[in-house]
Formats: sequence, structure tokens, C-alpha cells
Amino acid sequence: MRATDVKDVTVRVPGSCGELLQGWQGGEPFLVTCPIARYTTVRASATLSGLHGLGEKARTALARYLQEQGFSAPPFGMVLTSELPRGKGMASSSADIAAVLAAASQALGRPLAPEAILRLAVQVEPTDAVFLAGIVCLNQVTGRVQRRYRSLSYPQLTIFDTGGTVDTAACHAEAVEQEAHPWEPLLAALAQGERRLAEAATQSARWNQAVLPKDALEALLQEARACGALGLVAAHSGTVVGVIWPSQLAHDAIERRSAKLAQQFPELECLGISLMRSGGIEIL
Repeated sequence: MRATDVKDVTVRVPGSCGELLQGWQGGEPFLVTCPIARYTTVRASATLSGLHGLGEKARTALARYLQEQGFSAPPFGMVLTSELPRGKGMASSSADIAAVLAAASQALGRPLAPEAILRLAVQVEPTDAVFLAGIVCLNQVTGRVQRRYRSLSYPQLTIFDTGGTVDTAACHAEAVEQEAHPWEPLLAALAQGERRLAEAATQSARWNQAVLPKDALEALLQEARACGALGLVAAHSGTVVGVIWPSQLAHDAIERRSAKLAQQFPELECLGISLMRSGGIEIL
């Protein structure tokens, strides 16, 4: 392929604030994505040289894709930038892998469907599905999509970090079947409005305390609800927790209440406010 045949493309993929739900059902693990408006962005172009900002997992995914396409080396340069901290449960690796594969395939004029990206991603590590449209329930190890939600409420979230880092991929890879919980009512509740969505996410976060406990979770939930929040969403294999606000609450009111919570919990780092959104790959 000549350099002049390579397209100059920029794509972005959202990260997440943990998972709306995560557990085991029907003998297999699952998670329900919680994409947010924070992104990994990748530019690919023949005018660039080298690969910049790509971690080991993204480089592995790119090399496997290029090999499938008959390239021993990339015919373009690439730059990755990200708003997503590592090891926090914000789908940084999944967003990186998806954005790199989407940018590479677009640059070659051979765009990959999101489902093809999913197939490649799970070969590298267990994956979140923030790059699939809508909100998705999937087996993060095999990549089997169990259900899709096309029209959910997208509330604003105040994200708090409980500290430290977690190897989220290792958590998924080492997952063993957990205590059975009644997941079906929670899976149904996600499509029943923001209040029911928040109740379901909060229950999942509480159940996950037996797997990866967060010391401040119950106290934060109590104080957040006292401030008018609907509940919490947690990283089930990470360190972040999101406070879920009702949609009728103005942004400046959310800012004031978030600042109050940050003062009440100095041991937590407030990572700001983000809007939950649909997953998907955007060509910029």
C-alpha cells in the first residue's frame, strides 16, 4: 500500500465509570457497560511516524490486526491520547484497543465493524464493550453479547476514586463463579427509567462488596442520597464509584453537591462530573 492510499483519520471511544451491573448468571460472567463522556482518541496518518501513546495491549491488538491484513509493519504513524486514568476500572484498555483498531482499519480503507473489533479485543484481554452502540450486557471473557439496551436514561455522574489501582484484566481473567444473585430483575430495571436504573446499579455495587470491597461505599451512598442523588455505580474490578444524579437537577446544583461530598470524604479523590452516554466509535 502506498502512503498516498492511507487515509488521515481520527477516532474516539468513550471510557466508563465502572459497570452498571456485573456478576454471574447462567454459568457465565457478565457486565453491563456504563460509558461516559471521557475518551481515548487516536489519530492515524501516513504523515505521522512511529506509534505514540500506545500501551502494550493496544500494540498487541494492532499487530494482530495488521498481520491479518498482510502487513508486517504499520503503513502509518499513530498517536493515542486519553482522558482515562489506568487501573481504575474506567475501561481505559478497552477504549485504547478499540480506538486503535478502528483508526487503523479506517486508515487502510477497510473499516472494521464494532463486532469485529470485539472479536479481536477479547483475544488480547477480557473487554468492556464501550465501543458497541447503546448499552450492552456481555460476557467480558468470550465477547458474547447477551442483550442490548437502545434507549436508557443517561444521568450525570460525579466520579470518586477510592484510591490505588486494580489489574482489571487480571480480575476478569481470574474470575470464578460467584454467589448466585437474582440478576434478572436488575437487568430489566435498567430500562425502566433513571430511578430504577440507579437502584439496580446500587444493588450490584453492594453485592460486589463481597468481591472487591470499597470501605467508603455505604457512607458515600447515605450522604449522596441525603444530597438528592439516586444511587451509586461502581467499578466492580476497579477503584472508582459514581454518584448518580437525577436528570432534573441543574449542573450547577450537581457541582455544589459534589463539592460538599468531596469535603465530607477527604479520603476520596473527586475526578469530576461526567455524563453517562451511549457506547460507540466516533469518527472525528
